[in-house]
Amino acid sequence: MDKLLIEGGVPLQGEIAISGAKNAALPILCAALLTREPVTLTNVPELNDVATMLKLLAQMGVKVTVEKVGAAGNEDAPPGADSPRTVGAAGNEDVPPGADSPRTVGAAGTAPLTVTLDASGLDNPVAPYELVKTMRASVLVLGPLLARCGEARVSLPGGCAIGARPVDQHLKGLAAMGAEIGVEQGYVHARATRLKGARLFTDMVTVTGTENLMMAACLAEGETVIENAAREPEVVDLANCLIAMGARISGAGTDVIRIQGVERLHGVDYRIMPDRIETGTYLCATAATGGWVRLTGAFASALDAVIDKLMDAGCEIVLERDAIRLAAPRRLKAVSIRTAPYPGFPTDMQAQFMALDAIAEGTAVIRETIFENRFMHAVELIRLGADIRIDGNTAFVQGVPRLAGATVMATDLRASASLVIAGLAAEGETLIERIYHLDRGYERMEEKLAALGGRVRRVK
Repeated sequence: MDKLLIEGGVPLQGEIAISGAKNAALPILCAALLTREPVTLTNVPELNDVATMLKLLAQMGVKVTVEKVGAAGNEDAPPGADSPRTVGAAGNEDVPPGADSPRTVGAAGTAPLTVTLDASGLDNPVAPYELVKTMRASVLVLGPLLARCGEARVSLPGGCAIGARPVDQHLKGLAAMGAEIGVEQGYVHARATRLKGARLFTDMVTVTGTENLMMAACLAEGETVIENAAREPEVVDLANCLIAMGARISGAGTDVIRIQGVERLHGVDYRIMPDRIETGTYLCATAATGGWVRLTGAFASALDAVIDKLMDAGCEIVLERDAIRLAAPRRLKAVSIRTAPYPGFPTDMQAQFMALDAIAEGTAVIRETIFENRFMHAVELIRLGADIRIDGNTAFVQGVPRLAGATVMATDLRASASLVIAGLAAEGETLIERIYHLDRGYERMEEKLAALGGRVRRVK
């Protein structure tokens, strides 16, 4: 099992490109199930979760073709995909609908994927446990399969152990649209001749629930209204892709989304938005090490809450049209945060800020309101010398002058990122075990950090 070895104490300096957003790519890959025509997606990040989703779609009968853009000498492709071919930077200059910024290629050999999905041969609307158990986003096939095939059998999902995250809101919404739903032997079995438009109110704000119901409603009969909808930029990106496929959607980005069902959707070329959480993570890593960075292809407007907190911590930040520059102070100031659904402070950035506060001047209070079990990284940060006390959903972090390297264990995706940040700032060597979590959501992180001067390498 791979581990990450970090020799800390070196300021990160330089420029890297931000990858496509994992949390936008996964639902948009599922949206290809809604049409018989080919869907081509660019700026797809090369991640384990993407590979798992492509393998899941392929076993359903979807033809998957992967090309790696601008990364000569690296011909690896995610499992379940056709053999890739390498395309030079000059070979794909067009920007598909929905894209505002130009294509960028990541540092140190990283490059976005171009994925073409042809679901005309879809013949197996089943998501088996073997594939679903490692990734909660697999549940996003439920709505599209039900709308397109009239039936779906999807294993209850797995993923990071950061809380219950039930799928009851998905099932409640589909049932209100006329689906017959049962749970048998760990599988959701749903049937509907054709879904009917309905007024849906989710009891809690759920991103994947909003996405699943929005996709299902695209082919339903009549109008569907989703109230208390998630407002995240990734939901908007999915809506923009669906609209480009012929869906009639309004209100994405607000808490009320309206969908007028259509008979069919068509194929599309679409570019995945930049990953705002990856952006925030590299900003935090640079801040923790006292360095400077320019992140190209970044989506600054989706990071207002994170950028505000980094400025409160003493960082100088300059926003460009499609880039962000950060310069860190000699020592950070502690900042308190409270996680909340978008546009509040993202729960996916909570662990990274705990690592910052661990070495900042002063005391910070961190309140986690989204997931009930998302402080597991605190124990590992304490192993590095952090002064953290947990009381229920609140963490009290007293900054210390320095951390010291040690062996730590990643417990989930964003916890992994917090340990990397802490390791970069610590004196001596930090060894992070179980980094398969990291590979689920960060594209070749060790290579990007090395391009900024970080002494980071992957070891077996």
